[in-house]
Amino acid sequence: MNITDDEALGFMDRLPEWLRQADLTNFGSHIEVVYVSPGAQHVDKQYIASPPSPLQKARGVDSSEMSKSLPDELATDEAMILWRKAQQAGYVNEHYQPLISRTQAALLADAMAERLDIKEKWKVFEALWHRRNMHKDFYLAFGQQQTSDFQDELKELFG
Repeated sequence: MNITDDEALGFMDRLPEWLRQADLTNFGSHIEVVYVSPGAQHVDKQYIASPPSPLQKARGVDSSEMSKSLPDELATDEAMILWRKAQQAGYVNEHYQPLISRTQAALLADAMAERLDIKEKWKVFEALWHRRNMHKDFYLAFGQQQTSDFQDELKELFG
């Protein structure tokens, strides 16, 4: 079966939402989807679920303790309020990993960074979410129909 890069990336964007709807994001292991285009001209990697390690589970690490592993810019009191709202909306899991598409995650990162006045937003969120080129995801989002609706949701959620 031959599919285009756009079709493959669209599938990868929708996969986290499908898994979340089916409640399949809380596996006991790490889920990673990698797409390599023919001729390796494009490689895209998406981490979908990253539960706590067995050591963290054994120690009974909860989400409040996980905030200690957040970068300082994303562990402030104001940031934690935003994280809770994002978790309640189903955008991120209890480990602050996105449950939404790459483009929506980039929009979420941008909205949080703007609200928290984070200057190096892509560097911070790429490290946290084990992603690269989030700025490309952000600009790609504006070519997608659902972007405006999602931005409205974020404005309502974060105020």
